Amino acid sequence: MARKRGRSHGSRKRKNTAGTRKTHPSFTGTLRMTQAGNASVVGPDGVHPVARGALHGAMQGDLVQYILTKRGPAEPQAVIGAVLERKATHILGTYERLEPLGVVVPLDKRLKHDFFVLPKDTSAKKLGVHEGDIVRARILSYPTRHEAGVVTIERRLGAANELDIGVEAIIASWGLDTEFSQAVQAEVQALSDDIAKELERPERQDLRGACCFTIDPADARDFDDAVFARELEDGGFELAVHIADVSHYVRWESSLDVTARARGCSCYLVDRVIPMLPERLSNDLCSLRPHEDRLAMSVLMTLDERAKLVEARFARSVIHSDARLNYDEVDEFLDGRLEAAALGAGLVGDVSRSTDSAGSDAQGSKPADAQAVGNAIVVLDRIAQLRQSLRHERGAIDFQSQEAKVMLDAEKKPIGVRVRTKTRATSLVEEAMLLANEAVGKELADNAMVSAYRVHESPSPDSIAQLILALKELGLAQGKTADALVAGDAHAIQQTLEQVQGKPEEYLVSTMLLRSMKRAIYLPNNQGHYALGAPSYCHFTSPIRRYPDLVVHRSLKALLDNTRDSKSQRDYHKQAVQICATASEQERVADAAASASQNVKLAEFYSDKLSERFSGIVSGVESYGLFVRLDDTLAEGLLPVRLLGDEWFDYDEARLTLRGEESRRTWRLGQRIAVMVTATDPIRGRIDFALAGPVPAPLLH
Repeated sequence: MARKRGRSHGSRKRKNTAGTRKTHPSFTGTLRMTQAGNASVVGPDGVHPVARGALHGAMQGDLVQYILTKRGPAEPQAVIGAVLERKATHILGTYERLEPLGVVVPLDKRLKHDFFVLPKDTSAKKLGVHEGDIVRARILSYPTRHEAGVVTIERRLGAANELDIGVEAIIASWGLDTEFSQAVQAEVQALSDDIAKELERPERQDLRGACCFTIDPADARDFDDAVFARELEDGGFELAVHIADVSHYVRWESSLDVTARARGCSCYLVDRVIPMLPERLSNDLCSLRPHEDRLAMSVLMTLDERAKLVEARFARSVIHSDARLNYDEVDEFLDGRLEAAALGAGLVGDVSRSTDSAGSDAQGSKPADAQAVGNAIVVLDRIAQLRQSLRHERGAIDFQSQEAKVMLDAEKKPIGVRVRTKTRATSLVEEAMLLANEAVGKELADNAMVSAYRVHESPSPDSIAQLILALKELGLAQGKTADALVAGDAHAIQQTLEQVQGKPEEYLVSTMLLRSMKRAIYLPNNQGHYALGAPSYCHFTSPIRRYPDLVVHRSLKALLDNTRDSKSQRDYHKQAVQICATASEQERVADAAASASQNVKLAEFYSDKLSERFSGIVSGVESYGLFVRLDDTLAEGLLPVRLLGDEWFDYDEARLTLRGEESRRTWRLGQRIAVMVTATDPIRGRIDFALAGPVPAPLLH
């Protein structure tokens, strides 16, 4: 067992406030619930926790009216006054019987009430629903303090063992919309590919004669960015970044727009994508597929010999992608393992246009054409290296990260895990996108445009200070470096990351520092981006999957067209704070759901590996045990403190260590460890470990 010394709190006297009742202004916001039952409201001025017992019947996602109250030095808390609009009209849940009632237990763990099916309701019988089945039910009445909610069953999804309950529960728990309304579907079907008509417009630039290509993962289905680069005679570079012109199809306040705004972003789960916009846009009209004309927004940049931005031009354009490449083959080409002629095998096909000519109708691939693409890749790689050096000089922080992607078979069963890391191919695309985002952000900020800037504040001294002792346990943050870290010196963070580069604890330290940072958010006005060292920054490069990018495209068009005072822009200004807050929150939801879905399949992957031995690193230390991250798959599980030895363990919260009182054996972050799997819980995405083999020799101070 572990001991942790707690704090004692003195009692507080309640102040008599009789006769001093104040009126508070009311606000409108969206209620957010966590699976632990904590509630907050996303309102016009930010996010506020809801006071205990002040929900008053509101549920996850509801549009509510609230007031803010404040007692003492704590931050203001929200008190819900009324539910203005219900978010949930249906629930997914497990059907049970509680005679004479039917009961639907929500899969969404944020919904704390079960819903009844009344005895007179025959929907379960008509649909052949049995106990334990998963159903979709329509809410007839919502739960209150005094009455339970009532539903009727609309669809039987299947028996629990027929469905992927773990992922379905995540979808329900995070409130992810998996279907588009009839209005959205009708709007999408009415969209036309009007490129010929667009070419007649003077503001639409014809760039079909300029070479460009896409680089994406091998399994990607939509391609929303294309690039090209070449070296200039003076040693500088030209860099072109083309992004699908999504805002041409998604008009402000249309059904498509309102839906995209509510979703905020696409969500990439382990076994599916829940898109922000329908597939006809993401995989067809707005996908920059090879050999097809597409509408785009282009950033055409001139860089000096160090890849510093000299000039940027912005244009509505029509482009024609010459090739669809993937990261693997680009890495092979840059490493000299693949010839240029083999790039995009079977897809390059029509790279017969030069960067200056209007193009040709010739079919087939020529070696010189493939070589032109290869040359551009080499230049992009060179620009990426130069940009990384420039960003490092200005204090940009590159947190090293690894991403585990569980591979599934046709039945969605896990068959392996692929660990993705940054490569030269991913870096050259990333640096091109970062530069385009900076260029657009600067243009909007310089012209004082209200938009959706990507803002990242410097870390609070307290959050860094909490890490110092833990970093010292790893041999880091020595001397003046610790003071510089607490002060938020970006160069000190860089230095710390460089100290562990290539070492086993590299990703652990990177993750620790990253978690101490404030989360980047969207705001209507520019406030700079700390981690990137950028005075102005926005997201411009993925409007098919992020709503803020769509906002930025509209802002850029308004600037180019001198229509910043148009009705749609004025309307956006009125809603900008709320739209940015919703987008920030929905991004958090999508990230959490994606991570949870990977954990579900990782736990399932290890379910048939009980008692097998694995190596890993201690990635977290708590009073109740150690979190261990496995080397091969990055799967993380808990090794309970009771399995570390038959003795008391002292938990040092500051240093993040557990020390045996008798053996003096110390367990700390970054420690190498061998474990075996003792249990898994796929639905909750949990893996439990025990020590494998003899206990390692004591680590003493």
